[in-house]
Amino acid sequence: MLTGAMKASELGAWMGRRLRDRNEISKIFFPAQSLRLAKACRLMSERFLAGGRLLAFGRGPYATDAQHVSVEFVHPVIVGKRALPALDLSMAYEAWVRTLLLPEDIVMAFGPPGGDADCLGVLAQARARGALTFALPGADADYAVEPPTSDPYIHQELIEVLYHTLWETVHVYFEHRELGHDVGAAGFLYPFLGGQRQDLDRVVAEVAASIEMKASDDERLREGVAVTDTDAMAAAAVAIGERIAASGKLIIFGNGGSATDANDWALDCVTPPDGSLPVAAISLALEPANITAIANDIGPEVIFLRQFIAQARPGDVAVGISTSGGSKNIVMALEEARKLGLLTVALLGYDGGEIVRRGLADFAVVVRSDYIPRIQEVQASVYHVMREGIGIMSRHAA
Repeated sequence: MLTGAMKASELGAWMGRRLRDRNEISKIFFPAQSLRLAKACRLMSERFLAGGRLLAFGRGPYATDAQHVSVEFVHPVIVGKRALPALDLSMAYEAWVRTLLLPEDIVMAFGPPGGDADCLGVLAQARARGALTFALPGADADYAVEPPTSDPYIHQELIEVLYHTLWETVHVYFEHRELGHDVGAAGFLYPFLGGQRQDLDRVVAEVAASIEMKASDDERLREGVAVTDTDAMAAAAVAIGERIAASGKLIIFGNGGSATDANDWALDCVTPPDGSLPVAAISLALEPANITAIANDIGPEVIFLRQFIAQARPGDVAVGISTSGGSKNIVMALEEARKLGLLTVALLGYDGGEIVRRGLADFAVVVRSDYIPRIQEVQASVYHVMREGIGIMSRHAA
């Protein structure tokens, strides 16, 4: 950990090292897990084909993992892939598992590196009732993973990569399996529902290799950010720290998986898992009543703008997260922040999109990929490292 006074350039170099720390752990973790993950995902596909659902839960920042895995299965970002039943039960997970669970279901419990005893206890109950269970992390489940590291941020990032690979991989098994019933005229929409049954054993090795390739893609993208964007990350952390010291707050927003990242970043600020000083932050994505009211009465393009107008104060920081860099509701909120003279920060994918072209962010960090899961996974590394950097600056200012 850095100590004493520092310059933004020193903070940037430290951030580069922190990004590379993830890669060193990833290079060990995923080759060791890939075959187990491939087999576990095959079991998941069988549960889904039997009518099962994915039920996920966690507490604190780990509830955002349950949110994220739910949206990825229900609303897959790959066009043409099947929507699968998944629910985030974090708000009342014990009661909901007790009343909703069916034996064919799949249950995932998320937690910190040391595990969450309450969540794992409910997971054990689900397993006893016949569910396929995932302990992320834990020691007693159908798929139980030891934490890849004691670092809470890196741990959560690698678990996100893990469940993204499950979501991506389950469709591979669908496409190699016959369900055994006629889907009629809808067959062209779901080509994986027909065809000849194939031996899935040969697919497992290919899936395991694919999982390792996905992790390697993340490692390459993190290295790219470490080379090109850590100066912007450090400068943003310094600027944010100054506004936090002057009683400002972070206002974070994003859609879909990026909404769960906004929620996670805000929770990491107010309840830091690494013991750093709390930082004032809110996520506009954590307001479902506001979001649905505004979307229903006005339109989805203003779900963040309307909230931003109500919540923003002088000295606040607007943080937009968008894989495309062009989401209309993100653009409109950043435009409003510009009008108010607030500091603006953006985490983006592709080439940064409209937000970069129009200069709507004082600081933009771009994960240069066109594949949404990989963008989101590396964006998680970015905002976690930035959160650490903001914590360092806050300690120096205290």
